[in-house]
Amino acid sequence: MSVTTRQLSVVIHVCAMALSAAGQTSPAATANVPEQSQPSANLSAPRLDPAPAPASSAPASPAVEQLLSFKDSDVKFDLSDLMEILRDRRHEGWVLAAYPDPRTGQPLIGAGVSLDLPAREHPQTDPLNPHPFLEPSSAELWQAAGLDPEKLETMLGRFQSRLAAWSKKGFRRRIKTFEPEITDDDANQLLRVAAIQAIYNARGYCRDFDKLSASQQMALSQMVYQMGVNLQHFSQFLDLINNRVASGQASTASLVRTDFAADVGYWKSVQQSLVQSQWARLYRARAVAVIAMLDPKYVDEPGMAEKRVGAMLRPAVVHRRAGRQGASQIAASHSGRSDKRRAAGQPRRGKQRQS
Repeated sequence: MSVTTRQLSVVIHVCAMALSAAGQTSPAATANVPEQSQPSANLSAPRLDPAPAPASSAPASPAVEQLLSFKDSDVKFDLSDLMEILRDRRHEGWVLAAYPDPRTGQPLIGAGVSLDLPAREHPQTDPLNPHPFLEPSSAELWQAAGLDPEKLETMLGRFQSRLAAWSKKGFRRRIKTFEPEITDDDANQLLRVAAIQAIYNARGYCRDFDKLSASQQMALSQMVYQMGVNLQHFSQFLDLINNRVASGQASTASLVRTDFAADVGYWKSVQQSLVQSQWARLYRARAVAVIAMLDPKYVDEPGMAEKRVGAMLRPAVVHRRAGRQGASQIAASHSGRSDKRRAAGQPRRGKQRQS
């Protein structure tokens, strides 16, 4: 009987140990089940062949952070209105594949956004304007737009191959045949940050940017977008908008005491300084639209404001050389009364003259 009791106690002890071991392993096994059933656990696990990190995960440079800090309340106009204007064919156009700038051959995309510019130093030379300039690289603009940096490198490589094979002129002839390299949404994001950069630098050019009207702020921002650092060469224009001394004004103090944004005579002088520039003559349609926005009456009568600028601005005269044979052919082709009228600067009958 004692033997049976001893054997029974051994059996009970062994069973107790088995139950104890089972109790220690079962929670771990149970914990593994929800980990396998939750997709987020698998996504966060390291992969053997990891996908490229999104552009937003890269450390943001100070320039990118500055661009991303923009608020709609920073300007009096609607940023989407400026973007719509820049997308128009009269201004920058809209191309969803890299194409060469007609003058420099540099790659552009969307509404003329540069793709290969390096970051540049742009010192503030106006001691009375504490606002600095912002000149990030194209890669930083791309990053601020939240786009994939590898796509930019791929596009630049393809662009260089095409440019080498076709030349600049041949390249531009084929633009309409290209498949889009970015989506409309991507191009809009890129245009947005490029426009924000232009607004930021417009403050660097104009001390009293915040005192301008909505249309005047937009006009100056457009000029910065189109000309970039070249706007610093418009010395007469910049002197007028910063010193506020126009023709017929006694002194700067007289303008400071008034609402200079609504001073029609003053802004006509500012417009005149731009009308006389080579930029206005080379890009006449674009310049008329931009210069007209400086008119204090633009918001009430934009069409009339453009007509007034168009009346001041004449198309650029293009001089072409021609040999004796070319000259005789041109003379032969310009015979007749209507052609003589056109040579004298008169419009054709029944056709309105383009101002």
